[in-house]
Amino acid sequence: MQLKTILNRIQKFKSFVYAKARWVDRAREPELEVDVVERANGYPLCSGCGCPRPGYDRLPTRRFEFVPLWGIKVFLLYAPRRVECPECGVRVESMPWASGKSHLTQAYAWFLARWARRLCWKEVAVVFRTSWESVFRSVEMAVEWGRAHQDLSGVQAIGIDEIAWKKGHKYLTLVYQIDSHCKRLLWIGRERKTKTLLGFFRWFGAERSRGLKYICSDMWKPYLKVIAKKAGHAVHVLDRFHIMAYFSKALDNVRAEETKALKAKGLEPMLTKSRWLLLKRPENLTDKQEIKLADLLQYNLKSVGAYLLKEEFQLCGTYISPYWAGRFLDQWCTRTMRSKIEPMKKVAKMLRRHKPLLLNWFRAKGQLSSGVVEGFNTKAKLTSRKSFGFRTFHGAEIALYHALGALPEPEGTHRFC
Repeated sequence: MQLKTILNRIQKFKSFVYAKARWVDRAREPELEVDVVERANGYPLCSGCGCPRPGYDRLPTRRFEFVPLWGIKVFLLYAPRRVECPECGVRVESMPWASGKSHLTQAYAWFLARWARRLCWKEVAVVFRTSWESVFRSVEMAVEWGRAHQDLSGVQAIGIDEIAWKKGHKYLTLVYQIDSHCKRLLWIGRERKTKTLLGFFRWFGAERSRGLKYICSDMWKPYLKVIAKKAGHAVHVLDRFHIMAYFSKALDNVRAEETKALKAKGLEPMLTKSRWLLLKRPENLTDKQEIKLADLLQYNLKSVGAYLLKEEFQLCGTYISPYWAGRFLDQWCTRTMRSKIEPMKKVAKMLRRHKPLLLNWFRAKGQLSSGVVEGFNTKAKLTSRKSFGFRTFHGAEIALYHALGALPEPEGTHRFC
């Protein structure tokens, strides 16, 4: 089977045919070159309006890199025609295998973009002996096409969170679709301000915003303000992961302060090396930690009291009815406010302020889980780590959309990978 036969099977272009195919010995590595010619009596298409127009002149031959064959680079050679268009003026004709001034064929660009989802961009460039810029432009093309053709209908549940992407408290606001049938990254915004999340709702549209049923977020005030304004009809569920993070921080502060106080009084440092012992759930403790925790619970310490309050709060998640969960929350906050443990009292005050949003988890009947959002955040941080960080917001945006956006791809006659 000849090379032209293979190309006609997997990548055939209307109004163009493959001519000669030849082996070229270069100084570094061999290459395959395939001439592409237009069909006789065919009019070129204007790249501006897409209409057939008469020819004007012909440009020098250009080389377009195609998908490598057996590790051998393949180039398509064609001398583009210029057309005389009454509407657009003199334009270069539209070529179905390439876009604009790119030296990569669209098939090769999609080939690189698919591999860039599996490997880091630099590794893709090394493996296929191309430049990092070519890989980046291919991924950028794939993201732009996918974002322009993605289907946003049927989005009913979204999760909102932020990740740090630069030193100096530089954050990205990420909005995910977390429906049971579809989980993906929807939108990325710079910083975590009020206007950032307003930008998402402007992009998403008022009609789609009215179709939202559930929203999951943390207790960041700008997020709460915008959600109440733009999607107040939706059931707003607070992220349980961030709520327990407040407990862990408060408990750690109590333990650290009490450890210093015991050392200052010259007493036995019984809380030494007990940080993770108190922060971990009981079912996750090792045998050695269980023995040490049993000994520690015999002492009348503030750290022990804070630990017991934290574990008691976990029972709130076992309720089904929002009413009884609210009763439990009120009683827990009352006991905590009488405990004289200041960090835990701050947590209780915070829970009282956000009580309606906390009870929304029960109104959602447990259908909404913040674990999906945290899982996406982990993948976003992994994408950043694979890239050794991002210098520009545009680079971070392209990489995250490509890795987490579940973007569509055009249908072709052949999928190379």
